Amino acid sequence: MIEEQVRKLAYNLKLLGIHESFQRHADEAASHGLHPNEFLKLVLEEEVLYRKNRKANTLLTRAQFRSHADIEDWDTSFDRGLNKSALRGLARLNFFHNKENLILLGATGRGKTHLATALGRQLCQAGYSTQFISVNLLFEEVQAYRASGKYLWYLKKLSKLDALILDDFALRSYTHSEATFLVDLLEFRMQKGIQIITSQVDPKGWKALFEDPVVADAIIDRAINPSTSYIIKGESYRKNKKSLNRSDET
Repeated sequence: MIEEQVRKLAYNLKLLGIHESFQRHADEAASHGLHPNEFLKLVLEEEVLYRKNRKANTLLTRAQFRSHADIEDWDTSFDRGLNKSALRGLARLNFFHNKENLILLGATGRGKTHLATALGRQLCQAGYSTQFISVNLLFEEVQAYRASGKYLWYLKKLSKLDALILDDFALRSYTHSEATFLVDLLEFRMQKGIQIITSQVDPKGWKALFEDPVVADAIIDRAINPSTSYIIKGESYRKNKKSLNRSDET
């Protein structure tokens, strides 16, 4: 049959969206009397959508998010320090399109990681390569790559990302080696991608966490220039989410 021949040709050409949807669209075209040009447009749009979704799913897997979070999940039933206008701007990824780093500040449990994850997922769905990693784990990986002689390879890999999410920055003091890596990383990534940084400590307090004040200044300058920052306030986000979940069960 002609349908099977078309599907086989589509598969051989790696037009997998058309391969999967051709029969359905062919039936729709026949029942609605679509012009051949309209039918062609329909199947090509299906192929574009298929490729977009496949790329997004690949990027989401590679990003290594620790949890599933979406902007729509953000609880607005109490004051979080983000008004609706600011939340809409974040959802539209304005900071990314303006090539600004995003710094999310606030005490533990306020929802910084949730929001960073939601924005990271939004970036993946828009087709931008993203990596989520806690800063402590990042330095463990750096140490391992240094030992294996692949430090520069790892640095270049991170530098190619459109967005790098550094979770829980400034939880402790950092060694000179760790500080040097941060300078290298932020230097390599300048003009190439943005950072989303979550921290309990205001950038004004970051300098005290580094041994060398000159290196500290270089790190802070690259992290906050340019950047947009928000202070996430209110009660514990985790506590409120647990309360909501329990109320849903009753």
